[in-house]
Amino acid sequence: MSQTDLIPLLFLALPGIALGFGFMMLGWMLAMHRRNRLAPKTVVPAQNFFSFSPATVARPGCWLAIRAASPEAVRSALGLNRPQPCSWAEGLRGGHGFFISPRVNGWIIVTGLGLPTPTDDVDATFLFLTALSRTLGHVQYFYASRLLHHHAWARLDDGCVTRAYAWAGETVWNQGRETLPEIEVDVRLFAYGESAATILDAEMNYEKVPRLAARWSLDPAKVKFNSLRPAIGIAGESAFR
Repeated sequence: MSQTDLIPLLFLALPGIALGFGFMMLGWMLAMHRRNRLAPKTVVPAQNFFSFSPATVARPGCWLAIRAASPEAVRSALGLNRPQPCSWAEGLRGGHGFFISPRVNGWIIVTGLGLPTPTDDVDATFLFLTALSRTLGHVQYFYASRLLHHHAWARLDDGCVTRAYAWAGETVWNQGRETLPEIEVDVRLFAYGESAATILDAEMNYEKVPRLAARWSLDPAKVKFNSLRPAIGIAGESAFR
């Protein structure tokens, strides 16, 4: 048989060779699948999705930091009605009359609609804080309005204001000597009757309130919990509303 005669035969044989190779590959794949199916599986333990350690949580617009007091003492001082368990994340959203956190590094955080603000009434804010401090001792107050960029902070001991500043379109409360943390975060303070040079000055103060809180006590949005540390506080209606 000449070389010329072999060429047509090779062309005729190619489909059979390809089909045979395909059957070989299919058999190998079926064998590998059967071996993987019969092999023992490695069980990976499920993660604890109920541990509470978010990267970020909503920062409340107004909150208290109370030192060396129990949640029960704070609850009694606020006259909390219809108390119920409440998670940290839900409590920081501020939809309750008051939310009282568990103890965090020696501090109790309080948020809620029952907290007064200088935007509404600076005198009511002063009276509320001094009354609370007479009962609970060291109380800190922070306020930062997202809408208006009004802001305030205060520190009280046993009913006495040691430092307070509030801006609500103008300075409405400025008491005590400026603290070192205020200087460190570079807040811009204005005297009574002095208008902010630009709205940017007020906005910059608004943004610095959490940084000041972190130096005085703690920033609620930066607190981390895990499954070994309870993140359940108490929420209820305010007797002062």
